Amino acid sequence: MIVLRYTRNLFLRAFCVVYLFAFISFYIQIPGLYGDNGILPASSLLENSKHKTLSAKVHYQPTLLWLAPYLGLNTNYALDVLALLGSFLAFTGFVSQKFCTIPLFAGLWSLYFSLYQIGQTFVTTNYDDFLLEAGFVALLVAPLLPGKRKGSKGSFSDAISFWLVKWLLFRFLLTCGLSKLLSGCPKWWGLTAFDYWFQSLPLPSPLSWYVHHLPHWSLRLVGVFANVCELGLPFMFFVPIRSVRITGFVFQIFLQICIVLTGNFNFVNLLMVTLMISLLDDQFFYGRKHSMSKWNIIGKISNVFIHGALLYGVVILYNLKINGTTIDSNVAFNKVQFEEVVSKGLSYIVYFGAASLGVTIVQALLSSLDGTGNKVLSLIKTLVYSTIVLSLFLSTTVPLASLHKTSNTTVHTQVRAIYSRLHKLHAVNQYGLFSKMEGVDGRMEVVLEGGDDIDGPWKELNFLYKPGNVNHSLPYVAPYSPRLDWQMYWAAYSTYDKQPWLLSLTHRILLGQPEVLSLLDRNHSPFVKSPPKYVRALLYKYKYTQWNQKSQSTWWTRTKVGEYFPAYSASSSTLHDYLNARALLPSKSKQPVNPLWKRVLDSVRYVTSHLEATLLLWSVFTAGCAVITTSGGRK
Repeated sequence: MIVLRYTRNLFLRAFCVVYLFAFISFYIQIPGLYGDNGILPASSLLENSKHKTLSAKVHYQPTLLWLAPYLGLNTNYALDVLALLGSFLAFTGFVSQKFCTIPLFAGLWSLYFSLYQIGQTFVTTNYDDFLLEAGFVALLVAPLLPGKRKGSKGSFSDAISFWLVKWLLFRFLLTCGLSKLLSGCPKWWGLTAFDYWFQSLPLPSPLSWYVHHLPHWSLRLVGVFANVCELGLPFMFFVPIRSVRITGFVFQIFLQICIVLTGNFNFVNLLMVTLMISLLDDQFFYGRKHSMSKWNIIGKISNVFIHGALLYGVVILYNLKINGTTIDSNVAFNKVQFEEVVSKGLSYIVYFGAASLGVTIVQALLSSLDGTGNKVLSLIKTLVYSTIVLSLFLSTTVPLASLHKTSNTTVHTQVRAIYSRLHKLHAVNQYGLFSKMEGVDGRMEVVLEGGDDIDGPWKELNFLYKPGNVNHSLPYVAPYSPRLDWQMYWAAYSTYDKQPWLLSLTHRILLGQPEVLSLLDRNHSPFVKSPPKYVRALLYKYKYTQWNQKSQSTWWTRTKVGEYFPAYSASSSTLHDYLNARALLPSKSKQPVNPLWKRVLDSVRYVTSHLEATLLLWSVFTAGCAVITTSGGRK
């Protein structure tokens, strides 16, 4: 059996780092997003509930926040406690392997799921769903109790649980790739999407401008590489040849590094890398033993043959041709052919997954019978894990089959019932990001302006991480998750009446609420002493400056499209009625707070509020690395 003990430990500690960044990111933004004076007050969502009993409340909104009154807390301070507790547990698992057990990961998942329940608009991306599903899978990877397992090969259930990790990674990549082509978007089909991708990212990085100006032919090759990494290479995760999986790991890591350098996608790339650890084994970290054995030589030859065949297929399917100093590329298949392959292929993918899981379970069962120690206990444990993983696998076939109407009709009703139950817990989800290319003619941006008179002059209100001032370069912010800046991107492609949170943000700016203003760029604010009397929003179209214009120190050019919403004042009855109808007006929490809790939590908030968000994240991470170094590294 493949040795996975060290690999499992590394996976769990890396997962704790992902949780650490996610919880701290949430904690930083709680007052501005979910406080009583925040954009979407969590107290309005919970404290105004008509349900009386605790069980009814939990059924209505499954979150640990319902326990706040029993702990002497209101909703606002309870949010702080959940986020801080999650950060502490994640930090503990990061610095010490012995704490990476099922109870710790169950606590982490429950805490993040509780925060997710009040996230509303700001958790509607697939990334939070992805973290919750991955966190649920991590429960199966973690040991029940701390301590070193007997034997050199770890638990027989490791191979089964790691198979589920690979299956999640496979589904996420494959679904993202299929959704782009199934959407029929001409830019993805024409391999021209990356001509606009780096300009239209929700939160571009400093390198995005430079990559945007790469030659057209090379950006088309980027599109080919992305397609191969999402549609072809994931199948290699399940090939029973070690060198094939390692090669797939290298390709996928390279893709994630490129994404990190050219865009800010919060913690998701770190989560992807963590899941990719499942493609490795202990031998990868401790050195290659018997590297010249017959089976290793055969594996390496097979690896070259398999990836050579894959490369040949890519050359044929994408018409790759060397043309002087460039490489031409075009999609050699049409939409009808692709639809036909997908309609039949999705069912075969399910069979492929079932066969791979079946082989893994059989091998684990045989190994448990041949191993040392209590064979009966090992067999029972392996059977329990096999049953759980098989149930999860069956439920994942539902979102996979739903990608095409033909395969969607083949799903059994009982399997759909299992999926529905697990989906309510976000333990199994549907994915598919950026299926259609937005911002082809330039990215749309909502620009807020404030003024002390209805006739102006109007002064722009800057955000911290999204495009605004054309002379400002955008920072690296990942793995921090600036949820307001991210949501502003999607608001630009909608209308303000469909974005209640945006008018709530406007109202808080007019009131000068410091919790909300902390989410904006206070260092470049034109309203330092007092808030503006009026706020309006304009819609602009942003484009990167040309390569020869970079010497002018401008990163963007922008063109005014029109008014996004009219000017509002704090006393506007229209604005007040709109927010009141949606329970979005600021209101003091009705629940009392224990003075000791309040003093401690206010002190922590005071200290952390004086650090820039990304600096706080990396400071905590660095502190964890220092603890690991001083304590011996692998303990």
